[in-house]
Amino acid sequence: MKKVLITEFMNQNSVSALKKKFKINYDKNLWKDEKKISNIISEYNGLIVRNKTQVNKILLDKGKNLKFIGRLGVGLDNINLNICKKLKIHVQPATGMNADAVAEYVIGSSLHLIKNISLLHNGTIKGLWPRTSFTSRELKGKIFGLLGFGTIGKKVCRLAQNFGAEVVSFDPYISPSVQKKFNIKLLKFNKLIKISDILSIHLPLNNETLNLINFKTFSLMKKKPIIINSSRGSIINESDLIKAYKKKLISGFALDVFKKEPVSKDFYKKIDSSINCIITPHIAGVTYESNIRVSDFIAKKLINFLKSRFSIYLF
Repeated sequence: MKKVLITEFMNQNSVSALKKKFKINYDKNLWKDEKKISNIISEYNGLIVRNKTQVNKILLDKGKNLKFIGRLGVGLDNINLNICKKLKIHVQPATGMNADAVAEYVIGSSLHLIKNISLLHNGTIKGLWPRTSFTSRELKGKIFGLLGFGTIGKKVCRLAQNFGAEVVSFDPYISPSVQKKFNIKLLKFNKLIKISDILSIHLPLNNETLNLINFKTFSLMKKKPIIINSSRGSIINESDLIKAYKKKLISGFALDVFKKEPVSKDFYKKIDSSINCIITPHIAGVTYESNIRVSDFIAKKLINFLKSRFSIYLF
């Protein structure tokens, strides 16, 4: 019987479905013990992870029987894809399965920040009754800028448009037909960040996007926008973000992803209740519903792959 190792949390119903087909070793905290994973990986044909398990060259070289890696999510930063391709290991992300969750996070954060909810809440519970201290705004009529227009970007677009926002995007890979279908304007990068009231990032992390949003970028922003990053932490220079806020180049920000996770204590020292921000621990795509979808999707892909007579490697 084929064997599958699951090192991070997965919906129990999906785990049970896998147990009917394979011998399963499921430990949602195993990702913390890299040495143990490395010592046992040679026994397994399939590996299921989220974003904490480091599937690096050392681990892959020891996985002599490994044929399938399922990623309970979308980003593949923690998986060495080049080595997987060389070793003919199929890597399967759960593309699109958590898109609704992330899109709702983006819109929820936009509303929270543009209406200064945190600042109003903090002032109210202190007994200040800050009814005239802050001005709330509406999404209706605002320019909602999307850096990247993939699956999540498209869902954010539809939600933002339902609130009456005008959606613009920077994405050189979008076709005119998609632009027409979603009724958006495609802009160059500098133009988009210059005119956006809300700027939401939906880009992969690569050499082109690393540190893409830095102090120089913030200095080009003319409308003191809300910044939302639910994509990859290293796309934004976090120190420059705080500096930009304090210099009033932006009016608020939501960060669900960070350069280093968990976030260091030094970062928290820069955040206090006077800052219009939302800080969350990489959970934008993690909801009760999305966990079911993601887990079910990967379970089915794994079953089909390992049970199939022919192995097909797609990259």
